[in-house]
Amino acid sequence: MEKYPFLSPEWIERVRDIRQAYSVQSDTPSVDVAIRMNQIVTDVPFGDSEVKIYIDSSEGFIDIELGELEDAEITIRIDYETAKSIFVDLDFQVAMTAFMAGKIRVTGDFTKLIALQSAFSPESLSPNEIVAKIKDLTS
Repeated sequence: MEKYPFLSPEWIERVRDIRQAYSVQSDTPSVDVAIRMNQIVTDVPFGDSEVKIYIDSSEGFIDIELGELEDAEITIRIDYETAKSIFVDLDFQVAMTAFMAGKIRVTGDFTKLIALQSAFSPESLSPNEIVAKIKDLTS
């Protein structure tokens, strides 16, 4: 399988393909927490120094796309390596450490972030086939 840098346009396209392939399956994991979140990922090793992405789970599944939501409930500013550790490696301990060190800055409805974190515990996500495929395509 070809590998792509986390959050590169090619990576986003492959994640979109994976999500679309699994959307037709009845056992596709659903998300009980509705959140509309913007993320500004800094220190990106390609392109500009930052990438803006959004996560929208208001339709019952996680939609990750490049860009910003106008009506986001929360915005997070996070460095690239921390974001990759959280989203690809599902290392939520990194999230807590980074937050305490000021590497993650949050504006908006913080309770949404707490609810999202509890919905996406490593136990609930692995061994998830979609998570494994995303990890496999990430360089």
